[in-house]
Amino acid sequence: MRWNTINSDKLKKAATLQREEKGYIDTDVLKESITSGLTALSRDYKSDARNRRLKAIRDGIHIPAVADLRKGHSIVDLGLGNPKDDPRLGRPDTDLSIDPVMRPIDPKEKKILYKGRPDFGRLEYLKTRVHKIPEDRFYFAETSSWFYGWRLKDTYLSCKAHGPEHGRVWHLAREKSRSGPAPDPIHYKSAQRLSNCTV
Repeated sequence: MRWNTINSDKLKKAATLQREEKGYIDTDVLKESITSGLTALSRDYKSDARNRRLKAIRDGIHIPAVADLRKGHSIVDLGLGNPKDDPRLGRPDTDLSIDPVMRPIDPKEKKILYKGRPDFGRLEYLKTRVHKIPEDRFYFAETSSWFYGWRLKDTYLSCKAHGPEHGRVWHLAREKSRSGPAPDPIHYKSAQRLSNCTV
């Protein structure tokens, strides 16, 4: 309270806001704040001069691009498809689009889709498409359930398992394997004693 009484004249003068003009305007205040920061800017500019002269460190001398991709892994290179049959396969090496999943559809099967119902349509198309084995419809095994039996035609056992299409040997072998090594049932054997019913 004592400070207020001692400085009462100054407080009254500050409260009335009647001071003599010093000639400042807003831009002068802004200019003062900018010039106070210029010393720090010039100091930082001199200290950063060394860093500006340095070259950027590159971890790799060569950055790989499309031309550096490994070749020989496309469907055509693996011998699974032919660009004449499927025009989607005949593309340049720089093309990064994904390989097609399905083989091209037979035009006869495609016509089934566009004919009218009840004999044609989507369901009939799917029924005819199911009769083809998956490796005739797709380039690769898309699901894990296809791994068993995928490309069995390429194995040695395929010719042994199927045999000739029109031959007596195959029919005989099929009939033999159907009955198997088990003995004939009892009712096939000849009776050792006569039944009471037949006498």
